[in-house]
Amino acid sequence: MVLAPLALASISYGGLFYNVLIGVMGLILLSEWFNIVGHRPKWLGLGAVYIALAVWALWKLRIDPEWGALTLFWLVGVVWGADTGGYVFGMTIGGPKLAPAISPKKTWSGFVGGTLTGALAGWGVIYYARPDAGVNLFVFSGLMAVVSQMGDLFESWIKRRFDVKDSGNIIPGHGGLFDRVDGLVATAIALVLINFALQGNVLLWLS
Repeated sequence: MVLAPLALASISYGGLFYNVLIGVMGLILLSEWFNIVGHRPKWLGLGAVYIALAVWALWKLRIDPEWGALTLFWLVGVVWGADTGGYVFGMTIGGPKLAPAISPKKTWSGFVGGTLTGALAGWGVIYYARPDAGVNLFVFSGLMAVVSQMGDLFESWIKRRFDVKDSGNIIPGHGGLFDRVDGLVATAIALVLINFALQGNVLLWLS
């Protein structure tokens, strides 16, 4: 309830407010990663590169004067939709486990539900701004919702490998910041790489 309005406000205003927020986020994530992997140079280096790429991607996406804010709102919609849908569908339907060795609570029903909810949320954000948004954006949003869930699984795998329950305790009852933005980190990196490959904003290309 505290972090969501702050994140949305920073995306809307952009500029120094946004840059400071993602910079602070990056420092917290680095600290939490170091707490997870301990004094292991290769893992420390991997985490530093991964987090630096994510912070750079979030900065790069926002500086687009025309599509920057809308792209970030879309990104947040996809990630939050995937997280919420995965939790709701997984808890209400249950069923076979998705990756029990990595994250015992995640189910295939949650994965499918999270993908569909993320797709709908992402499409809805773009449709609000551009009512001609079609099925291409729905499908792409679903694919990025999958990336978000893979980011979640990656962080779960790292924690399980080093026998750590939470990345930190900065958020009471929810663990560390990494536990909340693992999907955002992966999706931001994937999106900016796709934009580079297309030499433009993929959302504009699809709409």
